[in-house]
Amino acid sequence: MAAAEVGDDGYGEDPTVNELEEVFAARVGKAASVFVPSGTMANQIAVRVLTTPGTMLVAGRRQHVVAYEQGAAALNAGVQINAVDDDDGGTISPGDVVAARAATAYHHAPPSLVCVENTHMAAGGAPLGLEALRALRIAAGPVPIHMDGARLFNAEAATGVSAAEAAAEATTVMCCLSKGLCAPVGSLLAGPAELMEAARLERRRLGGGMRQAGVLAAAGLVSLRSMVERLAQDHVRATRLAEAVAERWPASGVDPASVRTNIVIARVPVVERVLEHLRGLGVLAGSVAPGMVRLVTHHDIDDDDVERALAAIGTSPC
Repeated sequence: MAAAEVGDDGYGEDPTVNELEEVFAARVGKAASVFVPSGTMANQIAVRVLTTPGTMLVAGRRQHVVAYEQGAAALNAGVQINAVDDDDGGTISPGDVVAARAATAYHHAPPSLVCVENTHMAAGGAPLGLEALRALRIAAGPVPIHMDGARLFNAEAATGVSAAEAAAEATTVMCCLSKGLCAPVGSLLAGPAELMEAARLERRRLGGGMRQAGVLAAAGLVSLRSMVERLAQDHVRATRLAEAVAERWPASGVDPASVRTNIVIARVPVVERVLEHLRGLGVLAGSVAPGMVRLVTHHDIDDDDVERALAAIGTSPC
């Protein structure tokens, strides 16, 4: 990062940012990409360039763009969200998409965008299958699809389906560099070249313009070139955590066989007490919904850390 060659990205003159955008676009099979500070901003830019005010965004009710972005789609793009069921491993039904399109004839707002999340965080990091993505593409017809691929490369590692093959079913795709890929900050949004030009304007409108951003982009290049293959290690460690969770809390809803990436989400009796207990033993966890604890493995968690977490889970008082 300290040695990165930099320029003014506001004018497209930062060579390291330009390289990162080119590398990512090629990696996900898109014509161009834009480097932005956060995954939420990438999602919001996609919503702004793909929708028009007064239309409908169809997405799973537990997706990040619905539940974890503070209502930003309505505020930033003037769209109504049709939050459909996504309890089946994070997938949404093609029938719900078809129904949303058909409802336009009955004075419902027309759908202008379908969003998918891959992997699906709230579903325990579940990767979306290629056939499910293709079925949604057919159901959407002319309506574009945006893929929130914050952990897209976790999906690649878990399924063997390349990021480019999965992203081919979507018009735009975003990925976070700052999760399992270990960069300190940054995400990328990729898609057709003309849309990415529009995305640069929306990035500026949302306050995401950066200057000598090559110091950040340099870390992103390390992420894409050095941190993808190691993701499988995180997945193995998460499965071990899932086994301990299922044993300690049989009613948690955790099936270790279904934990395929790096996230374990469990229903526990008293979240605050569980988190306090874990914290007291040097294990940091979080909560993403009432009654739900989230455990996430990543580059900074090794086997010794997992052993500590297993012991802490096994002695949880509730």
